[in-house]
Amino acid sequence: MASTILITGANRGIGFEFTQQYAEAGWRVIACCREPDNAQRLDGVRNDHEEEVSIHRLDVTNSEHIKALAASIGDTPIDILLNNAGIYGRRDAILGNTDEDQWLETFRVNTIAPIKVMEAFIDVVAASKRKVFASITSKMGSIADNTSGGSYVYRSSKAALNAAMKSAANDLKGRGISVVVIHPGWVRTDMGGPGALLRVEQSAKSIRELLGRVSVKDTGKFFDYDGTVIPW
Repeated sequence: MASTILITGANRGIGFEFTQQYAEAGWRVIACCREPDNAQRLDGVRNDHEEEVSIHRLDVTNSEHIKALAASIGDTPIDILLNNAGIYGRRDAILGNTDEDQWLETFRVNTIAPIKVMEAFIDVVAASKRKVFASITSKMGSIADNTSGGSYVYRSSKAALNAAMKSAANDLKGRGISVVVIHPGWVRTDMGGPGALLRVEQSAKSIRELLGRVSVKDTGKFFDYDGTVIPW
């Protein structure tokens, strides 16, 4: 039986690339995005891999969407749940120029939503063979690595995500579940920009290889895309 992965934010950037690569590798892919009707590229992947790919509506900040998705999946085991959906927030959020509402919205998407999605699928992940929760974070969420300041909104949302997932790693270890956070590198996506160092194909391939060898002994780790460990 094929392994199953659930991917949030699957319609663009690295989420789309994950969907494509996992489908080509023969995985069953539960691809989630906010507006499936407008996800033409994702629909193309589904058409090419009808047996492997299903597309589901999911705004990760909408609790009703999460409940509906969980109900549609039922007791199907999920080997890897990949929290990929995220936003940068205001890029000009420097000291003295922060907006509270936008800051809170970034926290809702980047920090709270991944935990709420996780909560809805703990049992089906625990019932799988691989038992992995992975969240795409950022090296900018590393407090130890912050030597340049700035980016208050994005940095803090990812640092908080890391802290929440570290707690989840401790809480779920007894069920044999691995919880990891992964920095995808500086990738050429809408968020990373055209000057980024990594092609999206490179980043996704490296992370797939990393997820293929993650086990419960790695739970609670903060990985770079190449498998090296990043300081908190």
